[in-house]
Amino acid sequence: MHCKNCQTPLQETSDYCNTCGGKVIRNRLTLKNLIQHFSAQFFNYDNKLFMTFWILLKNPKAVIVTYIDGVRNRFVNPISYFAIALTISGFQLYIIRKFFPDSMDISGYAPNGNTQFMDTLSSGLFEYYSLISMASVPIYALMARITFFNYKKFNYTELLLTFIYITSQTTIISSIIIIVLLKLGVSYMALSYSLTPFMILYSAYCLKSCYGLSNGKIALKTLLFLLVLMLFYIITVILIIIIAAMSYGGFEEFFNATQQMQQ
Repeated sequence: MHCKNCQTPLQETSDYCNTCGGKVIRNRLTLKNLIQHFSAQFFNYDNKLFMTFWILLKNPKAVIVTYIDGVRNRFVNPISYFAIALTISGFQLYIIRKFFPDSMDISGYAPNGNTQFMDTLSSGLFEYYSLISMASVPIYALMARITFFNYKKFNYTELLLTFIYITSQTTIISSIIIIVLLKLGVSYMALSYSLTPFMILYSAYCLKSCYGLSNGKIALKTLLFLLVLMLFYIITVILIIIIAAMSYGGFEEFFNATQQMQQ
């Protein structure tokens, strides 16, 4: 008998492979044992996914710093956890589009009644949400590196890993909250804005835990982080305007086209 995962020779009485640790499967796949396997993998207390989610809430340092220090098998690795978060987020967007399409209407926020622009913006944000999430993580890590310039505990790569965990956790929690509250008739836009402070506070909580800072120090660092974020936002807006103006052939043509859209 050989291990079906790595082809290592096994004893007939072996329950696990001595090389790869894979469980020896002797029974044919049935609906019953498929459900049992799924339940054992995702719903038992010892499950890595459940434990990673719970410990990231209770003591994020135990997940993040432990992984950075080299313990890689205790919790779900950051890339896999991020993939799970994006999957849950994608399911949330499907639910919104399928059952709560009116909650996605942001025409009321259109400047000068330019609903076409807002509809295009909304569609783009929803369509490329996963890419936007992935692109935001290295930016957050860079801003944290700037914010914690006087702390050498973590390098950029380690902060990148930290924000993968933070973004994954906030995405999972936000997706669950949004799905539940949309069922109660709460506006998606209202939920998005109201969850922003939670994301900021949770990020601060994780960084406080990882750096071992006092409440006063993390409060100051959070304010500095928000200032850096505002600076990045202003620079991004300026770059977008410059790129858009170049595509129109110049700033004058761009602003003329903008005024025409607003009329």
